Order: sequence, then C-alpha cells, then structure tokens
Amino acid sequence: MRHHSGFTLLEILLVLVVMSLAAVAVISTLPQSAEDGAKQQAQSLYHRLQLLNEEAILSGKDFGLHVNDKTSQLRFMTLQAEGWQALQDTKLRAQSELPDNLALQLDLGGDVWNDKQRLFKPGSLFDEQMFADEEADKRLPPPQILIMSSGELTPFSLAIYPQQGDSEQDSWRIIAKENSQIVLLAPGESDEAN
Repeated sequence: MRHHSGFTLLEILLVLVVMSLAAVAVISTLPQSAEDGAKQQAQSLYHRLQLLNEEAILSGKDFGLHVNDKTSQLRFMTLQAEGWQALQDTKLRAQSELPDNLALQLDLGGDVWNDKQRLFKPGSLFDEQMFADEEADKRLPPPQILIMSSGELTPFSLAIYPQQGDSEQDSWRIIAKENSQIVLLAPGESDEAN
C-alpha cells in the first residue's frame, strides 16, 4: 500500500470552520454605518419613550425629556417636589449622547404650537435673567417634552440622522401626535394620518 500525502476531509472542514469564525469576528468589529447608527438610536429612544409613557401612567409620576440639539444629548427627568430632577430608580439611562457621526433635530408641537398669529409670544411674563445666574448652578434645564401621568404627551417630532445627511430625507423620525400616540418613521416614510 502506498501512502498518499494530502489533507483529509475532516482537516479541510476544520480549517473552513476556523476561517468562518474569524471572518464573523472581523465583520462584527467593523464600524457600522451612520445610517445603521441612526436607526439603532431612533429605535432605542422610541422604546424608551414608550416605556416611560407606560411608567408614567402606572406610577402616577410625571416625566420629561430635555433635548439639546447642539450637543446631541438627551436627558430624562422626573418631576419631584423640588422641581425637575435627573431620572433615577429605573433601568432607563437618565442621560445619553449620540455618537459624533449623528445629529438630531427637535420640532415641538403640532399645528397649534407652530401658529405664527398667536396673541402672545411664548415665554415668561417675568424677568428671568434677574436671578438666572444664581439658579443656573442649581437646576437642570427644563424638559421640552412632557410625559404626564394622565397619558398626555407633548406633541413633537425628533429627527435622528447622519451628520453628513439631510434632516428631511435621511432621518429616522420619532413623532408624538396630539393624541399622545408615538410613531417611529424610517427615512422616506410618511405618516398617512397627518
């Protein structure tokens, strides 16, 4: 009998398995695209808003969300006797920041909020600048979005999109309607009920 040199079928299969595992490991460490990041951040925020809305109704507490467009930060808050405080006692993160390759844009309210023919301009009747320096260190900025224990929610549209993209065409949008329904829309998708 002659001895043939070569690889057995088992050795070849073993090499293929090792190579496929290495390929999966490399692919999973590759950075995801900005579009995928926008989708992931929008879905995460959408689910967090729904959970917080349900928590507000069940617990009888009022919550808020402050959105900083310039720094791409989101801060969840709860209303306490002392005023708005950072969200605690929950598994939701109180503060999060979008990655550098993503941007966000907040548009508050429905049609009533955008009415240019209002009798009064929105704002306070008091001189807020008089004591602003003293109180700026003590308080968090107030939330723009209110999540009330009654089930009501401030109408808003929040767009999350790639930094190099267009806020209209490339954005994942989270929309809270005037009936407090929260909707997640993909880029190019429109809400037929508007």
